[in-house]
Amino acid sequence: MSAEAVNMPQWVYQREELVRFGHCDPAGIVFYPRYFEMLNAVVEDWFTHSLGVDYAQLLGPRRVGMPTVHLSSEFKRVSRMGERLSQRVAIRKLGRTSLTLTIHFDGPAHSAAFDDGRVAFEQILVCTNLDSHKAQPFPPDLRAALERAQGVSA
Repeated sequence: MSAEAVNMPQWVYQREELVRFGHCDPAGIVFYPRYFEMLNAVVEDWFTHSLGVDYAQLLGPRRVGMPTVHLSSEFKRVSRMGERLSQRVAIRKLGRTSLTLTIHFDGPAHSAAFDDGRVAFEQILVCTNLDSHKAQPFPPDLRAALERAQGVSA
């Protein structure tokens, strides 16, 4: 097994997003801040649709925040209006109050390989109490969902 295969993330969530006119700058390519908006959307959808923890309920009535405390990005290739990006999420590390994710946006899903990387992110989220804004352990249902997701990737 190659070193590259060993280091490949184990994806726990995947979806596609169509690159729209509103994502693009006058040059006709995705304006880089729009990738960050797409990133936030894919994380929210992962919580709600894959983990089964409604993100709006988590932040709203439950008063549990998931702010980003670290975010790194690597822009590899341009994306153009009309393309479909494959967006994939992997759990890199699950701590008591923090979660490190690897998220990749790759080129059209119909391409022969997923090596058409457009942008890669490493994101650290911290579970917080939205009233005190202090870190707190993940609520039991969210922790259980995250552990189940890790089991999928194991």
